[in-house]
Amino acid sequence: MRYFIGLMSGTSLDGVDGVLVEVADNDTHLRQLAASYLPFPPDLRATLFSLQISGFDEIHRVAQAANQLVLSYANCVLHLIKNTGLTIDQICAVGVHGQTVRHRPEFGYTTQINNPALLAELVDIDVIADFRARDIAAGGQGAPLVPAFHRSVFGKANETRVVVNIGGISNISILRADGSTHGFDTGPGNVLMDAWIMDHKGQGFDSNGDWARLGQVNWGLLAHLQEEAYLHLPPPKSTGRDLFHLTWLHDKLIPFLEVSPVDVQATLCAFTAHTIVDAILAYAPDVKNVYVCGGGAYNTTLMESIQSLLNSNADSDTSAIGLESTEVLGVSPNHVEALAFAWLAYRFTDRLTGNLPEVTGAAGERILGALFPR
Repeated sequence: MRYFIGLMSGTSLDGVDGVLVEVADNDTHLRQLAASYLPFPPDLRATLFSLQISGFDEIHRVAQAANQLVLSYANCVLHLIKNTGLTIDQICAVGVHGQTVRHRPEFGYTTQINNPALLAELVDIDVIADFRARDIAAGGQGAPLVPAFHRSVFGKANETRVVVNIGGISNISILRADGSTHGFDTGPGNVLMDAWIMDHKGQGFDSNGDWARLGQVNWGLLAHLQEEAYLHLPPPKSTGRDLFHLTWLHDKLIPFLEVSPVDVQATLCAFTAHTIVDAILAYAPDVKNVYVCGGGAYNTTLMESIQSLLNSNADSDTSAIGLESTEVLGVSPNHVEALAFAWLAYRFTDRLTGNLPEVTGAAGERILGALFPR
């Protein structure tokens, strides 16, 4: 029996999710033993937000943020081990993604804030990090990396399923009935809604989509947002805060200054729902069930909007497309990405490939990650 830890802090910049999993000998199935979530200290969260755009003394600020970030990672690791009663020596490796601050595969690079050497020093466990770089070196997007994991955990023979991860950015994994897998970033998830409600109400996120529910969708603004060129590019493709951010939104709002803040929030919720459903229907028209993970799974207004759009676009000769969270498949929506990095750490340890060239556009399958020994 072997044990791995996966850590993930995503584009929502709220904290770190961690899981500890068991991998049986001669079995690729991961069994989750423990999970933990640690919110970022307010000063770290503010620093990470500030680093999403270029600024003064950026190299120094990134290095300092990496060291502080790793303290949160280390605390999460130690908390997970304590909760299971295992010892440090029993953990094979920690897989950690780091905090993305730039993702520009079109220029041949991606940047995740991290200091995996310091994490290995603090927890005395092998650390696997830098998962995107090898795929980008092979000509790929370096993202999304989760579709291969989604196939191994959520795929079902002879049934097309779609897994939607709605974090700051949304991505879909298309698990086709014939066993093939595809996926790409569909566009914004929570990132614009979070930024807008913070700007107007001082809240980190729109709990349950309650504020969006009070507003009315402005269809002219929605159509204007949907003109964004990225949305019309064919996959493989990936995106991030480099494109979808508050300044982008303010620019889009210039012709719509009369739209009230609450109606903008409602429209942003609809924008996320439309970009997700448009992608699903374009690339997985035979889908029967859609499963949602990430923080967006808890946004009731967003989930209702997605379900309504799926139903209204479903073929009248077929049954409605099902929409549920990954909870029904046995995995909490908040744990899926952390589990993916535990899985990638396991794959690296066994020198197994972790990317899907048909998803990222890389020249071939590659072993992902770099080792920082204990």
